[in-house]
Amino acid sequence: MSVYVIAQGRIEDRAMLDEYVGKALPTIQAGGGKVLGFDEAPDVIEGAVDHPRTVILEFESRDAFRAWYDSPEYQAILPLRLDSTPGSLIVVNGLP
Repeated sequence: MSVYVIAQGRIEDRAMLDEYVGKALPTIQAGGGKVLGFDEAPDVIEGAVDHPRTVILEFESRDAFRAWYDSPEYQAILPLRLDSTPGSLIVVNGLP
């Protein structure tokens, strides 16, 4: 079953974030993931959003996501995201 990864953050260091994105995209693709959506200023229809930068990824399974996320290649660059764009990361199941 596919899973969707939703990352939301508040950009604090654009240069570091740009470095992260440049390094992260190849690891996502190599891990079988796809970037489905990206927006730094989404339309908020209901409620409040504290972290407006939103990225949506798709992986074929939770195991595929964990293999990518836990990989040495991604773990080596993860601090760039955490330091440049604090926020949240959630994984939700797709529908069968």
